Amino acid sequence: MMPWKRALGALPALALAVTAAAVPAATTAQAAAPSSGWNDYSCKPSAAHPRPVVLVPGTLGNSTDNWLVLAPYLVNRGYCVFSLDYGQLPGETLFDGLAPIDQSAGQLSAFVDKVLAATGTAKADIVGHSQGGMMPNYYIKFLGGAAKVNSMTGIAPDNHGTTLSGLTKLLPYFPGAADILQKGAPGLTDQVAGSPFINKLNSLPDTVPGVRYTVIATKYDEVVTPYKTQFLSGSDVNNVLIQDKCAADLSEHVTIGLTDKIAYHEVANALDPAHATPTTCASAVG
Repeated sequence: MMPWKRALGALPALALAVTAAAVPAATTAQAAAPSSGWNDYSCKPSAAHPRPVVLVPGTLGNSTDNWLVLAPYLVNRGYCVFSLDYGQLPGETLFDGLAPIDQSAGQLSAFVDKVLAATGTAKADIVGHSQGGMMPNYYIKFLGGAAKVNSMTGIAPDNHGTTLSGLTKLLPYFPGAADILQKGAPGLTDQVAGSPFINKLNSLPDTVPGVRYTVIATKYDEVVTPYKTQFLSGSDVNNVLIQDKCAADLSEHVTIGLTDKIAYHEVANALDPAHATPTTCASAVG
């Protein structure tokens, strides 16, 4: 049995997240987000955490299910946390990230503006998983996001594309998604290495001056392969292989974003580098 499959059995929270994917997104958001303390537009950032955090889900995730663990983790640490849905195909309300990615980046731009206006801040910190860790780079590079983003943290992001066969390995986690993809999903094909979108994204340097970047990857990633293609080059980049922090961490592409508190400790360090503490296997209980 592959290590990432053993990890699934050891992480009951993944079952919660995947079960939630069978619930209409609007219903889930109404039930989960307010009670968990995120997407609260009355939240004002503190002196300790002066910027809002915008969470961007991955392909086939959504604004609630992708963040059932990370959003409360950050709220409990005093952050104002917001999450969005983007890239939904016409008539589809459950799965994100299937529309053209440049259009999704435009939705992120509008959402960041909304969050900044509500919180009275000039910049946000973005944390994204999978496509949600890559798509904001288009916003930063091409849609003026560099002026509004302090830091960009990608968890298992496909920054330089991946193979379509890798992306289809997401389907077993999301019942019903295969039928939707058969109707056309440009947000999926845009992520294939060598696609016009990926070529445009990487026609400019990986990073933009003034934005801090963190990439958190796992060597057991079966979706974005080779995993080292997730890493960025440039100034002010911290590329993290989670097994360098805890060799026993068996998370693969999905679990590193949905449930992995060792990865989340690295997220917290990226959001507040002045108070960063070492990430170890013990961070899983933090």
